[in-house]
Parts: sequence; C-alpha cells; structure tokens
Amino acid sequence: MNFKNIIEENKELMLKTLKELLQIRSVLDEENKTETMPFGKGIDDALNYMLDVAKKDGFDTLNCDGYAGHITYGDNDKSIVGVLCHLDVVPEGNNWTYPPYGATIVGDKIYARGAIDDKGPTVAAYYALKFIKDANIKLKKQIRIILGTDEETGWRGVAHYFSKHPMPEVGFAPDSSFPLIYGEKGRMSYDISIKHHDACLVQNDIVVSIKGGERYNVVLDSVDAYLKVDLSKEFMEYLEKNNLSGDCYKENDLYKYELKGVAAHAMEPEKGRNAGTYMCDFLKDYSKNPLVNYVGKLHHLDHHMKNHNLDYNDYEMGPLTCNIGIIDITKDSSRVTLDLRYPVRYDALKFDEELRHIVEKHDLVITASTNKAPHYVSPSDPLVVLLNEAYVKHSGDTVNKPFTVGGGTYASMMPKAVAFGPEMPDEPLLAHQRDEYFTLSTFYMSVLIYIDAIIALGELDA
Repeated sequence: MNFKNIIEENKELMLKTLKELLQIRSVLDEENKTETMPFGKGIDDALNYMLDVAKKDGFDTLNCDGYAGHITYGDNDKSIVGVLCHLDVVPEGNNWTYPPYGATIVGDKIYARGAIDDKGPTVAAYYALKFIKDANIKLKKQIRIILGTDEETGWRGVAHYFSKHPMPEVGFAPDSSFPLIYGEKGRMSYDISIKHHDACLVQNDIVVSIKGGERYNVVLDSVDAYLKVDLSKEFMEYLEKNNLSGDCYKENDLYKYELKGVAAHAMEPEKGRNAGTYMCDFLKDYSKNPLVNYVGKLHHLDHHMKNHNLDYNDYEMGPLTCNIGIIDITKDSSRVTLDLRYPVRYDALKFDEELRHIVEKHDLVITASTNKAPHYVSPSDPLVVLLNEAYVKHSGDTVNKPFTVGGGTYASMMPKAVAFGPEMPDEPLLAHQRDEYFTLSTFYMSVLIYIDAIIALGELDA
C-alpha cells in the first residue's frame, strides 16, 4: 500500500479538517459549563466536531458524557492500543501576528492556537487511522483514539473516561516531539498566600494589587500593578535596564504599572520572561508585602529553586524546574502559583517538607498543592523501539535519539505509553506561545509515521 500517494491525494481534505478544528476556540469555560458541557461550549464543539468527522468516515465513536470521546477501529476490545489526544487549548494570550483562531496558512505553516498542541497532532493521528481503515488492514488489537478535553488544566476529562472505560495496554500520545519521549518529569503545584492579610505591613503597604497570569503551566507574560505612590521614573528606568516593555500612568487616585514578559511552557521556564517575577523584583525595594518580597527575592530569574537550596539535576531527565504562572495579590486576598517539574530520582516528599518550612519563615502559607509522579518507560522496551523505527524510516534521522522531558502528556495516564511527535527535532517548541504554528510538511510526514506506528502496535503481541 502506497500511503505516500494516499496522503498526497488527500491533502486538501486533511487541511480542511485541520482548519475547521483550529477555528474552534476550545478554551476551558467553567463559568458557562452545563451538565452536558462540563468544560464549556468551545471544548464541547471541538469534541463533537471530531466525533462527527469520524462518524461520517464510518468509524464507531463514543461521547463520554461530554468529558471525552473515542474513535475505534477493530473488534478486539479486550486488547487495546490507545492514542491519547486532547482538543482543549490554553488561552491565546496577546500580540499574535495572525488571528489565533484564523488557521492562517503562510508558506509551509498554519498558524493557530492549538496548531501543535494538540489539535494538529490529533488530526494527523486521526487520518493515519482513517487511511489504515480505508486500506482494510486488519490488526490483532483494537485501535482507540481517545479525545481528551481538559488536558491543559486538571485532566478531569480522561479521568472521567477511564472511570468508565478500560485502560489501553499500550499506546502513545501525539503531543510532543520526535523521535519520542520515554520519560516525563513529575509535576508538583502549589498555591501560596499571605498568612495574615490584616497585618499592618499588608494593609498599609504601597501595593494595592498585582494581577497577572491564567494558567499554572504558562510563564506569566503580562502583569498589572496598582500602587499608592508614584514610582514612574524608577519603573521606566527598570524597564529600560532590563530590556522590558511596559507603561505607567495615574488612574483615579492610584498609579498603574504595566509590564510585558514572554510566555513559554512551564517545563522550560527559562525560555520565557516572567512578567510577574520582574514586577516583584522591581517592587521588593519599595514594598513590605511578604509575598511580593518572597517572589522578588527567591524566584526572580531562578528557574531551578537554587535560592531555596532545593535544586537538583538528574543525569537522565535534567533539572528540577519551577514556574510562577499566576499572581493575584490584593490587601484582602492573595495567590501565587508554582508549577514544578521534577526528575524520577528526586525526593518529592523532602522537597515538600522543605518548601513548607521556607514559606512559613516568610509569613506565608501553602493553601493548595498537588503531586503527580514521574512517568518512565525503559528506552529498550519494544514500544520505544518500534515507534522509533517508524520515525527513522520516514524522517531518515538516525542522529536524534529518544529522550525525556519536563512536560506532562496523556502518555503518563497509561502504564506503558510514550509521547510520540509530531514536532521535529530542529523545530522550535511553540506550545503555549503566541504565533503557535504547525509546519505542514511535518503534518503530512507525521501521518506517515503514525500509520506505521499504529500498524506495528496493532500487531504487537501482548
């Protein structure tokens, strides 16, 4: 079967599906959720769109109470290969060159929020399965594309799905980079607040409010602060010294300070510029607010918790990382979020004890926390070997090898699964950033790779 020719003949159809899916703003909307749309209308629209496409193509589909869905091929539901995708996206952010939901094609790139994370890869995996089905290739195992809807926040969609449907025995998540990712760091999150908001140093402080950020897992790229005092001269000098953009002006009886940073994925916070920590770094010389001082003194430009003496660098999975994603400080309430990614050999329990002690010393308190363990599959496992062979066959790349990352994907939901493509090793990581795009030549190649991968896993003896 010449799948290259089949892809060439179907490029227009594939592109139509990709564009239509990208044009749906599938951002979490809990304010307008309903019993049948638990994550809001946009996410529900994206889920129903993909299920409708699959139904028209003759697949068996299922909508699991609006929380997730699946598309299946093959009758053997006792032995399942899972392809775990997600249809939700992070908020679009600011300063896009092209409309974030326009699905604009420029040259060999299609620009849109979700293009590479994870709608583009979802469409690639779907067409790989469609072309296998159209070729009437019979496999030992059932192939099940699982469509998640809450990957960027709490993973509640797939959690609900797996509470009602069996866990695949093997599989992959097309939600990262080639060649493939066999290990994912663990993830801890913390909400930190001021212990005593009624204290004089909070109520009488120059800081009225500082607000910025929407997600734990995105480097905070814009922050606004309202102060009682005019520090405009000092602020503009700080912006110039640090090569930052922003503004300040009087608004009613207060002074508003705006600072712009650069967004990036929380697994690589050093690739962004955190507007929140820059603002706190500026204000730490003028404010007595304990949370402002904690962030400004201990977190600014420290992505690895070195200032806390909690840093660690693993020989295989790399360093512990920390991102501040949300800052919401007022005189009556406060919240700063930490998103930490840690290697498989790191002592997370000891970290938790030490962090709580440090926070306490700064008159702060941890109000919420989570911990998701690292995920690891041996690089010699047949799953890794077969998928890597599919990648090498179509890319010709024998230099780059399977690796580990700090990001978390649905692969970690299953005992034996890896993150598999579709970004190529020489392509920039654009997830969660403005002007996110999917290179179309990579899109088409990834379909070829996923065809071979699905066939190999579908024939793999348990």
